[in-house]
Amino acid sequence: MKYRQKTAVIEAFKWTGDHDQTEDPIWIVEAIRANTVRFGYLEDHSVVLLIDTPEGTRRANQGDYVIRGANKKIVPCAASIFEATYEAVPE
Repeated sequence: MKYRQKTAVIEAFKWTGDHDQTEDPIWIVEAIRANTVRFGYLEDHSVVLLIDTPEGTRRANQGDYVIRGANKKIVPCAASIFEATYEAVPE
């Protein structure tokens, strides 16, 4: 049997983890203030986002997308997977 992914509209942005980050949706700012999303640093001093989910803490690396789904759950997604799975919706 074959299955097709149901259509869902999500909110997302590409996280650069750099000073040139121009897009900070209010929902990520609120999550950072609530400490459910926070910054972390790897041994090589690169910055990551640590995102608390019901399944545990997940990491977004620089260049990954951060998604907020219809259920308001925030999760990271590798750029290659995001770009193969989602397309922009006209506003």
